[in-house]
Amino acid sequence: MADIFDVIADGTRRDILRLLLDRSSAGERGTSVSHIVTELGASQPTVSKHLKVLRDAHLVSVREEGQHRYYSLSAAPLDEVDDWLVPFLDDEGVVGADVAATSLTESAAHAADVVGRAAASAKHALENALRKLPGR
Repeated sequence: MADIFDVIADGTRRDILRLLLDRSSAGERGTSVSHIVTELGASQPTVSKHLKVLRDAHLVSVREEGQHRYYSLSAAPLDEVDDWLVPFLDDEGVVGADVAATSLTESAAHAADVVGRAAASAKHALENALRKLPGR
């Protein structure tokens, strides 16, 4: 589970995923590396490095046509993130531990509390790690 969170923790990779989602929603069958470079204003080596990480995490697929590569979003791995987040959200999509806890059994409330504490701890560790990255 931590691997997918590590992958999407990077802002450039999230920007690439958003771009691929937007292009897919517009009916595109893939997006070239050069288009991603242009849209993000990043260097080609930087974009290629991030695309490799996204490919390794199965978040993007690549289609080769001659010397060109076209990337598409593969959202299935994000279902894992979605499944992990859902228990933290109330009916309106907002974290609502107090509301949710009142409708849970005692054991479910305890499990939610444990998961919530683990999530807070993971968030804290992630924020500390991000602060140590160059350029932050």
